[in-house]
Amino acid sequence: MEMTGLPAEIISAFGLPDDPATVSPIGTGHIHQTFRVSGVRSFIVQRVNKNVFRQPEVIDINWTRAAQHLSAHYPDYPFLRCLPAAHGATQVSDSNGFPWRVFPYIGNTFTIDQVATRQQAYDAAAEFARLCHHLDGADVSQFRETIPRFHDLSLRYDQFEEALPSALPERKDQAESCIQYARDARTLVDDYVRNTSNGAWKLRITHNDTKINNVLFDMTSGKTVYAIDLDTLMPGYFIYDVGDMIRTFVPPVSEEEKDLSLLRFRRDIYDVVVSGYRSEMDAVMSTEELAYIPWSGKMMTYMMALRFLADYLRGDTYYHTTYPGQNLVRARNQFHWLGILMKET
Repeated sequence: MEMTGLPAEIISAFGLPDDPATVSPIGTGHIHQTFRVSGVRSFIVQRVNKNVFRQPEVIDINWTRAAQHLSAHYPDYPFLRCLPAAHGATQVSDSNGFPWRVFPYIGNTFTIDQVATRQQAYDAAAEFARLCHHLDGADVSQFRETIPRFHDLSLRYDQFEEALPSALPERKDQAESCIQYARDARTLVDDYVRNTSNGAWKLRITHNDTKINNVLFDMTSGKTVYAIDLDTLMPGYFIYDVGDMIRTFVPPVSEEEKDLSLLRFRRDIYDVVVSGYRSEMDAVMSTEELAYIPWSGKMMTYMMALRFLADYLRGDTYYHTTYPGQNLVRARNQFHWLGILMKET
């Protein structure tokens, strides 16, 4: 349900202005509801989607531990933190049980939804990598998964197969080519299982949602300021971060594009994504990990294709859709992009 204001209990708990004219929805995300509260001081106020983050307190635990590590080892690193409510908590639940949190509004900044220049791609890749590099020495065992097995490719493949028996016949017919492609690319799952089980990749603290709109840029200089949207800051592998940047930065159009002829491999963007990421991560990555950077884009693209396809087969129960067949459009888009990556990388 769309909201136009903030619950009274949240206004009271955080001491926010109670004038509805100061509240305006912002952002293009589909998970949380986000608002800007304008005034003498401005804030970003966000309702956490408890149906996606079923243990929202884990987000707080991970942020606190990351902040402690960064404060001790990189005190000048800009790490965006939630503001506490009057009683000290950084999350306050409304009458429906949804947690809310408040951030300072960072002025003179902007976000983008699609990479337009090489500099944007390089700077954003380096910003995400800088966060991962600075957290390299943190005790991973002290962090928890905010969404269990979020990027586990073997789980996502199993979910696809599990969706097939109960799918409507007409949906299976419409998705026939995608179903076949999903099974033909099954060797990517084998690669993933082998490398995550034999210790070839180090378990790190990774961002896990490295889309370009999760970086704040300075409006004056055009440089990056913060990596934001840290709800999925948790244990993971480097492939998740660099792979999702290859998946989302390199094509000139998004995963929503129906015209597959518009999907093309931008070699210059790919090269600067890799070089930007490596500018921060080379010092802490193994030779084995570096060799899998090209593979990471294929893996993350395949995983998203599986997720869209499985949701379509289940009857569109997870991803928000605005027209019939949208999840199948997304799946076809991602399988097509996977085919391009197979040729180009």
